[in-house]
Amino acid sequence: MPLLMKQGSTFWHADFKRAEASWTWWHWKAAYLSSLEVKTRASKEFGDPWEFVDWEKQQNLQSAADEFIARYDLGQYAYRFDVVAVIAPGTQGQEIALYRNAF
Repeated sequence: MPLLMKQGSTFWHADFKRAEASWTWWHWKAAYLSSLEVKTRASKEFGDPWEFVDWEKQQNLQSAADEFIARYDLGQYAYRFDVVAVIAPGTQGQEIALYRNAF
């Protein structure tokens, strides 16, 4: 999360869960509320981590976000889905990439 904090984001710990989707972090930056999906892999052997946020996962996250926004009366804010992709092969050489408005 330090990457996003350096870029001016404020985090809100929501810990919102549903059967199909759950996430712990939403963040605010400027006028956007963003859900933050973090995908971590040990290597790129089977693809980049963000590639594992497939169509079905996106649909589940969208549905859960709609419920979250309604529950907390946040419909007045624009929102988007960001993905943080982490390659963590061990204690060294981590790669972190942020994909804003990923889907």
